[in-house]
Amino acid sequence: MSTTLVIPACFKAYDIRGRVPDELNPQLAREIGMAFAARFAPRKVAVGRDIRLSSESLTEALIGGLLDSGVDVLDLGLCGTEEIYHAAFSLEHEGVDGGIVVTASHNPAEYNGMKLVTVGARPVTGESGLKAMAEMIVAGRLPELSVMKGRRSSVSGKTNYIRHLLGYVDLAALQPLKLVVNSGNGCAGAVIDLLEPHLPFTFIKAFHKPDGTFPHGVPNPLLPEKREETGRLVREHGADLGIAWDGDFDRCFFWDAQGDFIEGYYIVGLLALELLAQEPGGRILHDPRLIWNTRELVQSAGGIPVMTRTGHAFIKERMRQEDAIYGGEMSAHHYFRDFGYCDSGMIPWLLICALLSRTNTTLASLVKERMAAYPVSGEINSVVADPDAAIARVKARFFQGEEDDTDGLSVTFPDFRFNIRKSNTEPLLRLNVESRNDPVLLAKKTRELLALIRENP
Repeated sequence: MSTTLVIPACFKAYDIRGRVPDELNPQLAREIGMAFAARFAPRKVAVGRDIRLSSESLTEALIGGLLDSGVDVLDLGLCGTEEIYHAAFSLEHEGVDGGIVVTASHNPAEYNGMKLVTVGARPVTGESGLKAMAEMIVAGRLPELSVMKGRRSSVSGKTNYIRHLLGYVDLAALQPLKLVVNSGNGCAGAVIDLLEPHLPFTFIKAFHKPDGTFPHGVPNPLLPEKREETGRLVREHGADLGIAWDGDFDRCFFWDAQGDFIEGYYIVGLLALELLAQEPGGRILHDPRLIWNTRELVQSAGGIPVMTRTGHAFIKERMRQEDAIYGGEMSAHHYFRDFGYCDSGMIPWLLICALLSRTNTTLASLVKERMAAYPVSGEINSVVADPDAAIARVKARFFQGEEDDTDGLSVTFPDFRFNIRKSNTEPLLRLNVESRNDPVLLAKKTRELLALIRENP
């Protein structure tokens, strides 16, 4: 009689994430290290952690599991997720063929998690190894401990990583901008401090010191009160730009000189333009939720837009297939070919500052026309009992449009389009609507779609 293995709740589709200690604890962290060693047989794994109070004990247990399995560990200490990515793709010549960062990014303080990569910073997902690791742990199939223990070493400084970041911009062409930088007491501040001597910018540093007690709340710049916080600081200091990060700084968000938040969708188009200026004719990936502005800008700059499914694992895989120079999601994840096809929260703001310097203009003026040409609803979440039934209602009502199922349901008409997709983790439907220069139509269609989605049959 076969029994079904119950996978620990913290094993998700793309990473490990759960409440500490009931869903994730040092014992499980140690077993994750052992399972990673057994599944991928790495020689040396780069390991780092965010500022959360539970991160240190989880990291020590994880490292213990790796070392006892005979795997060498390169300890990066306190760092951002992208620093693990950078180590995994830039230190292959030194034997690094895997990476794990202990982080829960912008989740509530009682949560923690891990993001895992293999050789060349390729992501470990449920399908590519997380599920197998979880089953190994639950079934008690972890291998015997290695007779030869692994060796632990530390990275002294971030010199190579900082040099890599600075390589994306022409330092001599940068103008002396004033920037509000809001780290939210996460891990971004230390990197800003290391970049500062090389840049002609004045930094107004907010909530700069890493602090796992999160005295000003969890670093999630998308929360309404956090948006207002950064916008207010920009206005108070007369800054040219506001920038804020989540806890592990794999995403960054922008405010213009008026302190207005700029939707990530419009940033994708700007970053595409900047990279195409460096490499004309390149391929640019974008997600299906909002597309018109990005596609128009990319094509006008001689680039090739490529639509791909939402989610970092899908984008990274497609980036490699297409050899795309850049991929952008409206959720503020930005991926770069020269960064191991991985997402970075530091490269985008450097490129935006380079763009502002080169064009001698403001962020507001760069996005004003684009926002008017393609107004958007913003992503609207709806809690629904039966997501599939809601999608079926929408599909039946808008059957005359051009459908695309790259990710969820996208339907396009001449003057508006929308995308509706299910959450991977909650009974939620996420809606995005855009129009061609018609905010009235946008509002009307958004109301109509939400009524359909939220209808009680």
